[in-house]
Amino acid sequence: MFVLSKLLSAVTQPAFWLLLLWLLSLLLPGRLQRLARRLQWTGLAALALLGFLALPDALVRPLENRYPVPSEARLAQAAGVIVLGGSFERPAIALDHQQVPLGNSAERMTVPAGWMHRNPQLQLVFSGGEGRLLTTGVTEAEMAGQFYTEQGLDMGRVQLESGARTTRENAQRVAALLGARCQQPWLLVTSAWHMPRAMEEFAATGCQITPYPVDFLTAQTTPWTEYSLAHGLLRWQVALHEWLGLLAYRVTR
Repeated sequence: MFVLSKLLSAVTQPAFWLLLLWLLSLLLPGRLQRLARRLQWTGLAALALLGFLALPDALVRPLENRYPVPSEARLAQAAGVIVLGGSFERPAIALDHQQVPLGNSAERMTVPAGWMHRNPQLQLVFSGGEGRLLTTGVTEAEMAGQFYTEQGLDMGRVQLESGARTTRENAQRVAALLGARCQQPWLLVTSAWHMPRAMEEFAATGCQITPYPVDFLTAQTTPWTEYSLAHGLLRWQVALHEWLGLLAYRVTR
């Protein structure tokens, strides 16, 4: 499953398929140059369309809207919060600069940190190993521990799980770590677009979980005037990765 998830990360990048298309056009023999030019123009047209954010947002929005954001009252009823990794940039940055490199999904880390200060009864479990084929020796749990310490959290209320490399391993390892406490009410914090896949995996463990989505990418509508190739490529990758991931997890369960 770990290797499959890494392959999904590669094949769900639109630029990967555009590169294959252009490479094919370059390798075609001389008698097929008309077809080669058509492939090249097709790739250029597809690249231009990828920048319209309304298109990938139409795929991301159903994922993000599947679970509503609970009210603040749920915090008082919860035994704790489970935070999934995925918020950090490359570990080499942490090694070289001795700073926690938060990425685009920083809300996974910052939102629960605020809760911990305001709700002294809450426990926090962070789950995140090193989800790279070529490891660096630095886990997300290590970076999370540094972040929570810098934010002044009581580390006696924090547990760090450093072995999970996939969402399925997140769920299985957290369930094993909590044991019987898994039947208490816990809030699950991850990106809104990732929540459907995470909830399927945690539901399979039998834990009592309430989803608390953060890090939204979409609003209720996206104007066609919003155009960005850089953001469009990333948004398409998120959409394709999550939908294909849901399908793959169901097939392999």
